[in-house]
Amino acid sequence: MNTRTLFISMLVSSVLGGAITIGGYKLFFKEKKYETITESQSRYRFSFFNSSSDTSQIIVPEGINFITAADKVTPAVVHIKTMYEVSASNKSYRDPMEDIFKDFFGDDFFRGGPRFRIPHGGGKQEASGSGVILTEDGYIVTNNHVIENADKIEVTLNDKRSYEAKLIGTDPTTDLALLKIEEKGLPFVTYGNSDNVRIGEWVLAVGNPFNLTSTVTAGIVSAKARNINILRDKDNLAIESFIQTDAAVNPGNSGGALVNLRGELIGINTAIATPTGTFAGYSFAVPVTLVKKVMDDLLKYGEVQRALLGIQIQDVTADLAKEKGLSKVGGVYVGAVNEGSAAKEAGIKEGDVIIKINDVPVNNSSELQEQVARYRPGDKVKVTYERKGEIKTTIATLKNKMGDIAVVKKNPNDVAYVLGAELKPAPKEELKKLNLENGVKVTNIRDGKLKNAGVKEGFIITAVDKKKVSSPAEVLNIIDNNRNGGLLIEGVYPNGQKAYYGIGW
Repeated sequence: MNTRTLFISMLVSSVLGGAITIGGYKLFFKEKKYETITESQSRYRFSFFNSSSDTSQIIVPEGINFITAADKVTPAVVHIKTMYEVSASNKSYRDPMEDIFKDFFGDDFFRGGPRFRIPHGGGKQEASGSGVILTEDGYIVTNNHVIENADKIEVTLNDKRSYEAKLIGTDPTTDLALLKIEEKGLPFVTYGNSDNVRIGEWVLAVGNPFNLTSTVTAGIVSAKARNINILRDKDNLAIESFIQTDAAVNPGNSGGALVNLRGELIGINTAIATPTGTFAGYSFAVPVTLVKKVMDDLLKYGEVQRALLGIQIQDVTADLAKEKGLSKVGGVYVGAVNEGSAAKEAGIKEGDVIIKINDVPVNNSSELQEQVARYRPGDKVKVTYERKGEIKTTIATLKNKMGDIAVVKKNPNDVAYVLGAELKPAPKEELKKLNLENGVKVTNIRDGKLKNAGVKEGFIITAVDKKKVSSPAEVLNIIDNNRNGGLLIEGVYPNGQKAYYGIGW
């Protein structure tokens, strides 16, 4: 190529480069006027990015779409506010949940609410939590600790309507309570099946943390049948078989809904694991299988009908299996069998390992308690157990804590209800220690005739109207047959102090 030709080529290249540069500037940098893109135009221009698109319509893979469940459940979760009277002279008053947290739960667990506002100098104190509407005519489930000892319970719906609620019944052993408001046509959450919930499944928690109404959080099921030892019960009848999740739950969430992605209730949010009192990673919910049974009992009978096998149990660990010479690790070890209990009559013995209840495997104490708690006194259950390497089955007729199969309905005219306490056979070791031949122990005293007469917790009734008593039924029968006059109750306290009380009808 000669010099002239090379020069012309370079000139043409320069001209073309300049043209391209100027065109690029006009295209990318020069200020231009923007035009509105109509819906029809948007089909052809920038159809992959439309700033006016409705993101709620984006197709989400099945199994992780939270919108449907949130829309379905949120209207049926309520805000519960409770009011308490606090004496101005009670200068040492503290938030009861703070007492529970510090004195009992330690630094690990906290029941997620209620959220308290405490005025100075006494007066009215308020607390808040959550609840779930179960029926269109206003039955609501919440936690017992949300409404415990409240003088007034106010329920606010998602649409801001407020009602004063009536307390139908409570069950401290599962930390559940049933409320009722007078209204019709309410949105409600349907029961799911917590038995079918699987670890790793997506769930939503819906409630009112820190008074922030209608809050939805998401997580997965982290574990099932979790016992975290937070429920207290003098008779050791508390049931803990929680669903554990990592959905965020905080004070005020208590009593709120845990639902699956179909919007079905699978649990009632109750507690959180935390060193601070606020969410730190895990929350715990009462499974709906227990919720349904407890709600049915409270509605039908006024109190929960607890069915018992009457055994002392513990998990089978590797150490226990080695110590007891068990063939494998798993199941629930029977440490003792109570006299006259359902288990005793069914032939279950100390040292047996229970592996199934009604053909449902039970690998730990929580699972066994949850299965048995679904039934009522008088119900029969199939118990599968291992004894010295041999698998056996038996049928046990479950009993109540008073040792019989009666289902007791709370009735304002019922003797047990009017007395205001629970009665149970006095333990043999306690009778022996006090040198007594018979007696009936008074527990869980509430407002009633015994409390009014001055009877204290733990009192052992030895005679009513000078007639010796050995069972709760005998006490109730004597009193029921003498409603027209006064009765003398004799007994002994655990410290050996004798006492006499008069009650009248």
